[in-house]
Formats: sequence, C-alpha cells, structure tokens
Amino acid sequence: MLKISSVRKTVVLAIAAAGVLCGGQALGQVKQTVTVQYPLGFIFDKVFVQLKEEFEKQNPDITVSYLPATKEYEDAAQTALRQAITKQLPDVALQAINLQRLFVDRGIAVELSPFIAKEKDWKGMGFSDSMMALSRYGGKQYGLAFAASTPIIYINDDLVRKAGGDPERFPNTWDGIFALSRKIGALGGDNVGLYHSWQITGNWMWQALVFSYGGRMMDESEKKVAFNEEPGKKAIDLLGRMVREGGMPDLAQEAARNTFFAGKLGIWTESTSLLRVADDGVAGKFKWRTVPFPVPGPNAKLPTGGAAAMMFTQDPARQAAAWKFMKFITGPVGATIMVKGTGYMPPNSLPANDPSMLKSYYESRPNYLTSLSQQPYMTAWYAFPGENNLKIIAVIKDRLQSVVDKSAEPQAALSAMAADVQKLLPK
Repeated sequence: MLKISSVRKTVVLAIAAAGVLCGGQALGQVKQTVTVQYPLGFIFDKVFVQLKEEFEKQNPDITVSYLPATKEYEDAAQTALRQAITKQLPDVALQAINLQRLFVDRGIAVELSPFIAKEKDWKGMGFSDSMMALSRYGGKQYGLAFAASTPIIYINDDLVRKAGGDPERFPNTWDGIFALSRKIGALGGDNVGLYHSWQITGNWMWQALVFSYGGRMMDESEKKVAFNEEPGKKAIDLLGRMVREGGMPDLAQEAARNTFFAGKLGIWTESTSLLRVADDGVAGKFKWRTVPFPVPGPNAKLPTGGAAAMMFTQDPARQAAAWKFMKFITGPVGATIMVKGTGYMPPNSLPANDPSMLKSYYESRPNYLTSLSQQPYMTAWYAFPGENNLKIIAVIKDRLQSVVDKSAEPQAALSAMAADVQKLLPK
C-alpha cells in the first residue's frame, strides 16, 4: 500500500503534468491581436462590426481590436501623426486616398510590395491595376484601396416635379440645374433648391469642379500651383454661380444633409459614400434618385474619393496578421460587406459580376450604379507634396468659404488661394 506522502506526490505530479499540458494547449491557442483605426464612424461603424465578425470566423487565431473612430479623414491623419510621435500607432489604419502620401513621405507606412509578391494570384483575387494605382508611390505599394467614390447628384423627385421638372430627364448642364434650382426655391416652405457639398474633406468637391473642366491642382513638376489656370477660373466662377444663380445657402455640411433627409432640399451634390445613409435618412418619406455629376470641360475627370488600408506596425508577427485583415476587407467578401453597408464602389473587381455578391444587389438598386457609370472619368484624388498638406487643405477651404459667404469675389478668392498654397509648398 502506498504511503500518504507517496499518494500526495503522485497527485501533485499529475496536476503538474495536466497543467503543463493545458498550458501547452493555451500557448498553442494564443491569439494575435490586430489593432485597427478607421474614420467616419457614422458611415463605417456597422460595416466594421460585420467585417470583424466575418474575418474572425475565417481566422480564429486573430482578434481584431478597433480604436475609437475618428470624425473625418483629416482627423484620422492628424491622429495617426500624433500616434507616431507617442509610438501608439495602430497596426492598420484606414486613411483618405489623398492623405496616404503623408505617411509614405514620413516613413510611417509599411511597403506592401513584399507581401503582394508572396501571393500566388494577386490579380486573380480581384485586385485591379487601376485600384492598386491609388496607393502607389515611387513605384511601390503602400496601401490597398478599401472604398472608392465619385461625386454624384442626389435629387428629390417630389420637389423636382412640383417645380415643373422631370426627374427622368434631369438636366445634365449647370445652367439647367440652376434654372431648376431657382424654381424649387420659389416653392417656398423652407425649400432649398441646391446644395453643393464643397466642404467635403480634402477639398474633394473643389477638385471635382477643377477636374471636370480638365484642370489640375499642380503642374507636372509639382513646384507650382495650377488650379488657378483657366479650368480653375471656370471652377471658382461656377461655385460663385451656385450661390448667386442656384440659390445655394451657406450651410454646414451636416445641416445640408439633414435638409435633404427632411425632404426640403431638391438637388444635392455629394459622394456615393452616403447612399446607405441616405436610404436610412429618407426612410421612404419621398422618392429620390441619383444622377451623374456634370463634366463640362474637355479632358474632364472626377477625383476618386475614399479610403485605403495602410499598415503601420513594424512587428513581423503583427504584420502577418495585419496583412490577412487588409486582404480580407479589400477582397471580394470584404468589398461586398462594405458596398452594402455604405454605397461606396467596391475596390475589388470580382463582386460586381458575381450573383452571390453584388450583381443582383446592383440590379435592384439603380442609385448605386450612377458612380460606376462615371468610372471613365475617374482620376486620383490629388495629394499636395511636402509637410504642409493638411495646412494647404485648410487654407483652400477657407478661401472657398469666402466665395460661399460672399465675402470675396470668386476670382479674388482664387488668386489669394493660389498665393496661400504656393507659400506652403516645398521650396
């Protein structure tokens, strides 16, 4: 018969062995966490909840942890720049397509080309050259397009009809739009004819006006501003005409959005990114639709808005997990979730023609097809060079404000804008 001490020893050894075994299993099951930060919570919150759920189902060894969403794209960039100083950067950050350059120039963004080179059939996974080009700098890849958009026009069918217009034959020129806008405003009852969302982050709608006339932001050397050339002069005059001839009020962007949702705004230029938000905001109160953005000039283009996923972590293990997450959210499944939850265009070429993903979805939602029809006009959302990119965005916005509030004549505002920006460019 064993002595009590021997029994105790046997039990202790058994418990210890079990602990080692359990510990080994626990170690084998340790999850890698990927920290992610994204902007525009009112657009993306629900989308990223679903992306996390689907990704973690497919990757049970990885946990996705979100940092608080930032308000706008500029906020996202400013936050990341501060995080770089305090060494608190997320592993993955969603940044505006036009602000990626900030993180490339500062050496914060991780080059993705080596990760792509290890993939067996990258293009076959739906990652087209046109979308990849949106995050390519100096021939190297630094981001994956996550969401893409072009400016479109939202119209309230009911107000257009009350004003004597035909939503089925909506004017495709600014002159026609201004004439209809005045008639909508004349209906009274706090109705607003037109609002152009000129305040959108990154001077996106200013670029849309300049590019639609065939213009550009900078010359080819990127040493001198070019938005004050003839196309830019036409663009700034058009903004002034929106106020004088179209009756556009000086409203905050959110106020204009809510005015449309309330059925009081007839014509609203905005991004495709708000299609789902508009569905929810209008909630069946009136019939509405989208139509293409006017492109009056020769060689007309429209800036491609949206966000790209960038990798910031330098840790190899976290990079491996981050890369899986980035591939997923920009791949066919992730793109399908993103489109259905927002209205942005898919960054991936596969879902639009797949009946199990977006093909039937688009067929039943013509409002979502307007932006796709503008693909021939798509060009890069311009990023100004140098350290003062965010300051340049701010001074352009201030000068546009002076046109909208009528405190400056359009051409005087353009001249001042060009002088302001030139001073902030690299010498």
